[in-house]
Amino acid sequence: MILVTGGAGFIGANFVLDWLGESDEPIVNLDKLTYAGNLANLGQLKGDARHIFVHGDIGDRALVEKALATHRPRAIVNFAAESHVDRSIHGPAPFIETNVVGTFSLLEQTRSFYTALAPSEQASFRFVHVSTDEVYGSLGPDDRPFSEATAYAPNSPYAASKAAADHLARAYVHTYGLPVLTTNCSNNYGPRQFPEKLIPLMIHNALAGKALPVYGDGSNVRDWLYVGDHCAAIRTVLERGRPGETYNIGGKAERTNVDVVRTLCRILTELKPGRDYASQITFVRDRPGHDRRYAIDAGKITRELAWKPRESFESGLARTVRWYLENTTWLAGVTSGDYLKWTELNYPVEATS
Repeated sequence: MILVTGGAGFIGANFVLDWLGESDEPIVNLDKLTYAGNLANLGQLKGDARHIFVHGDIGDRALVEKALATHRPRAIVNFAAESHVDRSIHGPAPFIETNVVGTFSLLEQTRSFYTALAPSEQASFRFVHVSTDEVYGSLGPDDRPFSEATAYAPNSPYAASKAAADHLARAYVHTYGLPVLTTNCSNNYGPRQFPEKLIPLMIHNALAGKALPVYGDGSNVRDWLYVGDHCAAIRTVLERGRPGETYNIGGKAERTNVDVVRTLCRILTELKPGRDYASQITFVRDRPGHDRRYAIDAGKITRELAWKPRESFESGLARTVRWYLENTTWLAGVTSGDYLKWTELNYPVEATS
């Protein structure tokens, strides 16, 4: 059995579904169910005895201690995090509480559990800490992609909180011998992503006939990683990674934001014709401290663990659009009044061009 934290969120839910689609090993899924944690993501597992859901916070030490003592997992995969830059700009406190204090609490409870294991159980136990490329800061147009040796230089409260969590994870390896492995991934996209992030937001607005808001001039560059490829990489790290190591996970798909939106519009035109989606693109005021470029060098995980992404950006995006077109009820269910208020706050109606 393994314990997954944040397993009702976007990446976590996809990981849980993929895991149980390929294995009969049970999962204990601990999730706080904030706005982005959605049990509807896991609806197909209703009644499945392999999926044990625990509602709670990684910062609740008594709850985590009980879950570890009851289920005795052989591994922990930590997805639990506040994860959106824009929200961290408007309200950084929850990011510090969950990403820093929560991760510290989870590491402490895991250390206590690990220390009491038999030597043979300790030898096979793993803790995978899932992080982001944003901890590395911003790249210039001609800079080499981020590697595992790149110095940390976070530029947003979100990135700073994840950087702090990464440093704690590293410290628990070197100070306490806890077998932690850290992964730093590029921008994920795919099914079940809450529509505050770029791609699901654009799909939602395009289908609704609304403006497709693109920050600044749209030239900010990100490396895009299909969520299924990310989940496969995490399984690989869990199975074959070396404790104490960091593995960068990228999709080999650098794109400007505006190119992402234009590609999405072309796919929508093919799959759901009848509207000029590209005409809905609107440039809006840039967000504060917006990093210009992220790019991941995933050479280490490819060389050492033989992982590489299966999806190209175009194939992964087409799969993503199809999923949203086939799951409009899910999309309607997560676009609540709170979401609409958030959209108004982060994407003001006035256009810059």
